[in-house]
Amino acid sequence: MSLAELGVKVAKTAAYHGRRLREAGRDLLWPLADFHRLARPVLVVGCSRAGTTLVYKTLSLAPDLASLNREAHAFWGALHPPEENGWMGHALTTADAGAADREQALRYYHRYLGAHRFVDKTNQNGFRLPYLDTLFEEPTFVFVKRSPGDNIASLMTGWGRHDEYGDWSAELPAEVRIDSGRYRRWCFFLFPGWRDYLDAPIEAVAAAQWAAYNDAVLAARVAIPSDRFVEVAYEALLADPVAAFRDLFTAVGADFSPPVARHCETVISRPYNAFSAPRVEKWRDAPEAARIEAVLPKVAATAQALGYAVEGEG
Repeated sequence: MSLAELGVKVAKTAAYHGRRLREAGRDLLWPLADFHRLARPVLVVGCSRAGTTLVYKTLSLAPDLASLNREAHAFWGALHPPEENGWMGHALTTADAGAADREQALRYYHRYLGAHRFVDKTNQNGFRLPYLDTLFEEPTFVFVKRSPGDNIASLMTGWGRHDEYGDWSAELPAEVRIDSGRYRRWCFFLFPGWRDYLDAPIEAVAAAQWAAYNDAVLAARVAIPSDRFVEVAYEALLADPVAAFRDLFTAVGADFSPPVARHCETVISRPYNAFSAPRVEKWRDAPEAARIEAVLPKVAATAQALGYAVEGEG
C-alpha cells in the first residue's frame, strides 16, 4: 500500500468514527432537541421516475436544510413493513401516526442530522401524506409531477432493473408474471388493486402505478394547507432549471444561494439516476412507444387533473 493510499484509508476511518461519535452525542442530547425545527421538514414526493431525485438532491444543497443525501425507504419500510397490512399497499393514514411513530421518526433524523430542518425523499411516501402531515408538526410537501407518457416509459425501463427497484419485494406473497413472465419481481411500490396486474402487460402495470400514485397525492392535497404543498413539473425543470428551482426554494423557504444557482445552471447536463439524456416527450422515440400510446387514454382523467393533455381525449 502506497503512502497516498494509506492516507486515504486513514482519512476514511477517521471520518467514519467521527460520524459515529457525533451520532452518539446527538442521542445523548435528544432530550434537549429543538423539536419544532425537526418537525418542519421538506418532504419530496412524486411517482418513481418522475424526477424526484433531481429535486431532492438539489434541495439538499440548500445551506439551511439538512439532508441524509439518500432515500430513507429502509427506515420508513421498517416502521410499517408492507406485510403489516397483509401486503395491501404502502398507504398509511392519520390513524397510523401515533406518538411512538413520531418519536422514532424525529429521533432518527436527529441522530443523523442534528436539530435542523431537513429535506427527505422516499417515493413510497406519496401514499402516506395524511400520515406524514399528522406525524410532523408543519411539513412542507414538494410534489414532483411528470407527463404520463414519459413517466410510464421510464417506469417500464426501471422494471427491468429489479435488483435496484424491487429489492424490498423479495417476500411478496404472490407470483409475478408480468409480460408473460418477463418480469418476476415487483418493482417500485404497491398500489390498491396491484394483485390484478400480476400477469398484465408491463405498460398496463406502469400506467396503473402512475395513475394510482398521482391520484393518491391529489386526493390528499385537499386537506393540506396550500402554503405547505408545492407542485413542480419535471418539464419546467428541464425548460429553465434556474428559474424553476429558484421558485421552488422560495416556496419552501430555503436559501437559493449563489452556489445553488450555479449548480442549477448545469444540473440538466449531468442528471441524477437518468436512463438517458433528459428531454420532454422522450417516450415517442422508445421501442415501446406504440404500447405506451395504447394505455394513455386509460390515465387521461389523472393526466387532466395534473394539467397534462392526452391525445385523443378531450
